[in-house]
Amino acid sequence: MARARGARGLLAAAALLGFLQASSSFEVKDSSGKVCIIADLTVAFSVEYKSNGQKEFAHFFLPQNATVEPQSSCGEGNTSHPVLVLGFGTGHSLSLNFSEYADKYQVGELVFHYNLSDATLFHNSTAGEMRRMSHKTIIQAYMGTKYRCISSKHVNMKNVNITFSNVTLEAYITNGTLSINKTECAEDMVSTTAVVPTTPKQTTSQVPTTSPAPTASPPNPAVGKYNVTGPNGTCVLAYMGLQLNITYLKKDGKFGLDLLNFIPRNTTSSGTCDNTSAFLNLTFEKTRVIFHFALNASTEKFFLRGVNVSTTLPSEAKVPKFEASNNSMSELRATVGNSYKCSAEENLQVTDKALVNVFDVQIQVFKIDGDKFGAVEECQLDENNMLIPIIVGAALAGLVLIVLIAYLIGRKRSHAGYQTI
Repeated sequence: MARARGARGLLAAAALLGFLQASSSFEVKDSSGKVCIIADLTVAFSVEYKSNGQKEFAHFFLPQNATVEPQSSCGEGNTSHPVLVLGFGTGHSLSLNFSEYADKYQVGELVFHYNLSDATLFHNSTAGEMRRMSHKTIIQAYMGTKYRCISSKHVNMKNVNITFSNVTLEAYITNGTLSINKTECAEDMVSTTAVVPTTPKQTTSQVPTTSPAPTASPPNPAVGKYNVTGPNGTCVLAYMGLQLNITYLKKDGKFGLDLLNFIPRNTTSSGTCDNTSAFLNLTFEKTRVIFHFALNASTEKFFLRGVNVSTTLPSEAKVPKFEASNNSMSELRATVGNSYKCSAEENLQVTDKALVNVFDVQIQVFKIDGDKFGAVEECQLDENNMLIPIIVGAALAGLVLIVLIAYLIGRKRSHAGYQTI
């Protein structure tokens, strides 16, 4: 039965091949027909659900025929803010709720509604109900500029992963068209800005409205082994490469990017734990990252509840001391006694200015047999990365089959033309 479900999932994913790398454009207009929001983006979803008591995953994309729903609005002064609501399928919707502060606008909240009774996406779902997920996002830009991000940006929520890519959007538009000026996302600036691989701390600066010259990407951090010992032995065991990504305001009013790779041999680890919570403290040079893990007793799963960051920024920073925290997270989740493993890069959002990026992570909390990891629970990002080559391979095989059939048909007709009448 599990094999049949997997085959249906592969066929459904293959049917979505046409949406890969295909972006969709949407507009929101006010009552006079004036455009106030423009969005062009590609969105991929990965949703965990139950099918006959078994864990299943639905992988799908925001279709190009998604519609701008009537709930979308340009906002009205101080009473309401602009919102873009995209509807698709059988009751699914994705909402981008905008807000403004100082000289910037942002997607203050991302809301995803999905209908588990939609059999086309959620095969044999046993829930059959509407679910709502929300997340504070890190999408922000200067007023009067368009937000541009080619790189993938992952938003992780409970049971749901949403990946944005090739995004161009602008809210609070006054002239009805996209601005020629742009605010680039930090991920694009990291991938196109020169760094020095041999220097532990790598700092780059970039004016938001200009594009840097393409150069080499920064190296991934080395993987380190860290652990925490509690009253009953090892309570946190972690392998990971750790990178801190901070956007900061410089003294000249421009924005800079501080990228720090933790070097395992120069990183000190400590921490504490009890029966329901555990803390892993990692310190490198003048930077500290604290991971707070918690136990969900009802589901017997551990997860990352919070991250705290403190560091000293370069001398060009307007405020040299930087601190940030997020204590409402739900990442790196696995069953107690098992280990969470993810080879893909994961971006842990601390604030709109700070990301903690983990690479090749494997982690286990609370119930650990000696210093060995338990059974592995793979992350959804790895499952997605494995699925895409399968889809492409299946599509190419289908194309070859079509060409072969067409050739055989053509050859048969050619021979028939020479037969004696």
